[in-house]
Amino acid sequence: MAAVVDPEIRVITIDELGILRAVDQDPATGRVTVTITPTYTGCPAMDVIRADIRRALAAAGHSDADVRTVYSPAWSTDWISAAGRAKLAAAGIAPPPAVTPGGAAGAGTVVPLTLAVRCPLCGSAETEQVSRFGSTACKALWRCRACREPFDHLKAL
Repeated sequence: MAAVVDPEIRVITIDELGILRAVDQDPATGRVTVTITPTYTGCPAMDVIRADIRRALAAAGHSDADVRTVYSPAWSTDWISAAGRAKLAAAGIAPPPAVTPGGAAGAGTVVPLTLAVRCPLCGSAETEQVSRFGSTACKALWRCRACREPFDHLKAL
């Protein structure tokens, strides 16, 4: 599972993004079940993610595996790992701030008002939202006033 990347943000794995919830193997049958949670209910990448998981499991000798999708608790940007946040920033995508220190899954947190989004290219907080809709449904388009470069910002959920 470590090699399965998000098809819309190819620099981050589904584990780092927090989509991968569990990988279980039945001790009696050896059958593997992978549990995932989409970033949002209508995420168009989920079919590709499921297929990539099945392909990775088949390559590891588990061709008869189940991939379950669960919606509760709903995915949160708190579930993005520190390594995932660093990879997003390195790829020019401003990660949302962690709402819950440590990103406790299912903590039921409230998303605070974010006054500034730091530019992942130069680090400036002098940024502005250009459009609530970015290159994918889970991102918004922002622009840095300091370096004048546009960048994606992963929407906080």
